[in-house]
Amino acid sequence: MAKQHGVRHLRARLTRTSHYLLFGSILCAAAPLPVVAQAQQAQQAAGRPDAAYTGLVTTRWGRQVTPENAWRSYPRPQLKRDRWQNLNGNWDYAITKANAVRPDRMDGKILVPFPVESRLSGVARRVTPDDRIWYRRSFTVPASWSGQRVMLNFGGVDHEAHVWVNGAVVGAHKGGFDTFGFDITDQLRAGENEVVVQVADPSSAGSQPRGKQILDPSGIWYTAVSGIWQTVWLEPVSKLHIADVRATPDIDRGVVDVEVALSAWADDTDAVRVTARSGGKAIASTLIRANRRATLAIPGAHLWSPEDPFLYDLTAELVSVRDPYAGQKDRNRSSYDARFTPAEDATYAAAQVTGASRDSVDTYFAMRKISVGPGRVAGQPALLLNNKPYFHNGTLDQGWWPDGLWTPPSEEAMRYDLEWLKKAGFNMVRKHIKVEPARFYYDADRLGMLVWQDMPSGGGEDQFVTGNSKAQAVMSSDMMAQHQDELTHMIGDLRAFPSIVMWVVNNEGWGQYDSATLARYVKGMDPSRLVNADSGWLDVAPDVSDVLDIHTYEDVPNVPARQSRRAIVIGEYGGIGLPVANHLWRPGKDNWGYQAAKDKGDYLTRYRRKMEGVITQARDHGLSASVYTQTTDVEDEINGLLTFDRAEAKADADTLARIAAPLWPKN
Repeated sequence: MAKQHGVRHLRARLTRTSHYLLFGSILCAAAPLPVVAQAQQAQQAAGRPDAAYTGLVTTRWGRQVTPENAWRSYPRPQLKRDRWQNLNGNWDYAITKANAVRPDRMDGKILVPFPVESRLSGVARRVTPDDRIWYRRSFTVPASWSGQRVMLNFGGVDHEAHVWVNGAVVGAHKGGFDTFGFDITDQLRAGENEVVVQVADPSSAGSQPRGKQILDPSGIWYTAVSGIWQTVWLEPVSKLHIADVRATPDIDRGVVDVEVALSAWADDTDAVRVTARSGGKAIASTLIRANRRATLAIPGAHLWSPEDPFLYDLTAELVSVRDPYAGQKDRNRSSYDARFTPAEDATYAAAQVTGASRDSVDTYFAMRKISVGPGRVAGQPALLLNNKPYFHNGTLDQGWWPDGLWTPPSEEAMRYDLEWLKKAGFNMVRKHIKVEPARFYYDADRLGMLVWQDMPSGGGEDQFVTGNSKAQAVMSSDMMAQHQDELTHMIGDLRAFPSIVMWVVNNEGWGQYDSATLARYVKGMDPSRLVNADSGWLDVAPDVSDVLDIHTYEDVPNVPARQSRRAIVIGEYGGIGLPVANHLWRPGKDNWGYQAAKDKGDYLTRYRRKMEGVITQARDHGLSASVYTQTTDVEDEINGLLTFDRAEAKADADTLARIAAPLWPKN
């Protein structure tokens, strides 16, 4: 089914345009097939017949990875605590069939947090829907954590995880892209402890959100990813602790609205102190009742933009206060009647704090606004940043790596892509049907890079809407529930990052169902951002979506139809393929691109022609954004501005920036 899925969907894409070309004749001269055959034989001889193909290229960062330095940064920068313990490094692993019990003997070592199929994991084995991955490692809780609850946190596990600590079940989670954690305090013992994780992943044989993974990778479909693929860590917290801090800026009012949610119900004596700082200096602070929201005035707000990515620090502290209703007649009634009223806000703002804070988290926010409003072309609304028209010049960013697959070799490697794109004149990335580790968005916030965040697509092969379709897919209740659950978790995990300015609900009809309802839900959950209901193909939510988004891989991009209420954008264009010898994932196999460039000169000529078309549309038609396909080559797909190993650019970054400069006229 996986093979059929990829072939049939690729055929569906081919019906849109005649500008899709294969590169077999070009690449046969670049490297002979025996090179690949020898590499595959070496893999199998050194390992197992189920070895995953790991390519012939790696990155300079991948060559530096060790068990001691694998992803050491605090993994949750928008809810940071001082004390934590990183569990990345070598774990024991085994792969069994689904009907097998927990193995007594493991197969070897795996380097967490790299997925099982990746080279950096040290395993590089294929995982089928009938397989189960087992992980095991020991850990010791620091003595200084005594009296605290201990959380075991996972940044991401694809797709369904069951977790044991010291032989006791502590929880299960389903969803490959979102964070989760369990309170393991009651399962701990003195000294050494053991954690075991079992993972099942149907990959492209299932209907769950999975993005571009496929069991038989080829063309625009990439190697399936399974198991733990983000940081695992321990953290001590108080029994009642801060679970979420949501800061929403309002530059028109000059305030930031802050919601603080705790892990459970709170008493009248539980309060949260919220403090905003600029350059280390407190500029606003207040006390609120726990599980409430506050409004902090930000005088003379320093606005965030890609050119000036200024951030404010924010601290939330869980504290105890003297009972603010003590001594009042009918005290309980007074407290009850005051709930969620300005009177309650005033009462807690004046409350007296007793003792030290019980929990404290650091986060940050930006004063910025994304909206749709009048643009430079009369009658055509435009994307606005901080109430002014602002063109989004972006790339389609797949986030795949030759050595780590979903997992970048390091944060430095991940940040490099953003830094190079900034230098090349881009101010936006469309994170394409994948969710990145939180540090990606943290870096985007600080570097000044707008992000359009896609919801990873799912559904079965026959539920992929084509370019000719006139109706949406039909899903079972279970499939819809899983998709919506993961959509909710994605927004919950990422809404704190100011660089994210748009949620993309559907891509090209891949598992698209009830688009208008989902778009309304996303808009209701996060009204501070724009919603792109359908990027490309079947546009069925014009009353909800903030943009009309077309995909156009023609030599000169097509022009989106004018809209009276929505901004018009090109969600995908470009796709100029250029194979670069010695930097190919699988030389000798037909690599894939939308258009074939003969050499770097031809590549730049084609790129300039496409970008000139975008510039003309922005000037004459009110186009608000364009997304070039794509940041890097990915496996067999060679549409990148950079090679898959990030070792060579197909066009000079400074030249690309000069070509794009007219998108932002000086007057």
